[in-house]
Amino acid sequence: MKHIAKRAILFFFLFLGLMGCKKTPKAKETQTAPIVEKQLSAHEAYLLEISKIPRKEDMDPTQDMIQIKGGTFMMGGVSDQARRDEFPRHSETVGPFWMDRTEVTNAQFKEFVDATGYVTIAEKEAFIEGQRYDPGALVFDGSNPQMWWKFQKGANWKQPYGPGSSIAGKENHPVVQLAWYDAMAYAHWVGKRLPTEAEWEYAARGGSQGTKYFWGDDFAQATQNANFHQGDFPVENLLEDRFEKTAKVGSFPPNGFGLFDMAGNVWEWCLDTYYPNAYEMLERREDGYFKKYLNPQQQKVIRGGSFLCSESYCTGYRASARMSSTPDTGLEHTGFRLVYVED
Repeated sequence: MKHIAKRAILFFFLFLGLMGCKKTPKAKETQTAPIVEKQLSAHEAYLLEISKIPRKEDMDPTQDMIQIKGGTFMMGGVSDQARRDEFPRHSETVGPFWMDRTEVTNAQFKEFVDATGYVTIAEKEAFIEGQRYDPGALVFDGSNPQMWWKFQKGANWKQPYGPGSSIAGKENHPVVQLAWYDAMAYAHWVGKRLPTEAEWEYAARGGSQGTKYFWGDDFAQATQNANFHQGDFPVENLLEDRFEKTAKVGSFPPNGFGLFDMAGNVWEWCLDTYYPNAYEMLERREDGYFKKYLNPQQQKVIRGGSFLCSESYCTGYRASARMSSTPDTGLEHTGFRLVYVED
């Protein structure tokens, strides 16, 4: 999220540099003009490295996915809880696509790591102006009202809360502590991609039009449909939904399209670069999403809310809710799911 990312940037700003973006050799002098080669940005270098990951073999790309026909819908805020960046409400059209039935799990991501040897950003040390920083990621600390998120040395997807924590027994929970680049790497391996923000909201609504949640407008039904925080956030969690942290994927009923956990559980990375005024500048999209990458701090969209969202705070489980985080940041409540578009 925006406020989280600002506090985290010290630790994650140069994780991108760990890809070893080498200085481009100088062009040899010629009798005419020298050839000037463009030096890749850290962002471009990271995406280039991702493109070199071998594809998974013998895979059915639509396995465990739901086919969504696409269509036209009204995208954006529909209630007094909607924030400024959810407006103006506008008509969107998305083409047909397939979407993962659930969020990508620990077991699925482990298969990727075992097959490729991929190392996530949170597992790498960083060097900033000659200063070494240990590998790690952000974990939530509700006891500190001044800074809810803290950098935890050793936190990563295998030990989400740092040394001593584990994903043992949570193989079917959503994988977390992954940066946007990590999600992009997994997507490349399986031959899919992250959803655009428009695809995500269309899918999340499950065929509903104009309701706050995928199940309708009645908040009294929320604990039967989503994993989120009940009570006075962050000091009290009533656990009326039975879960303090992540829940096994599919623990709640699916939406109208048959997709699970499109509200709550973990935030999900989208393909788009985040702009607070995105809906006022739709003509600037490229290939159906906001591709422009302005600088290393540029945010990427996250959608769907998490087990930390509450009625007293972010209400991120609303279908139109938008948040963002830096693409090199891992968080204990952020994961992803993928889409596949047939040629």
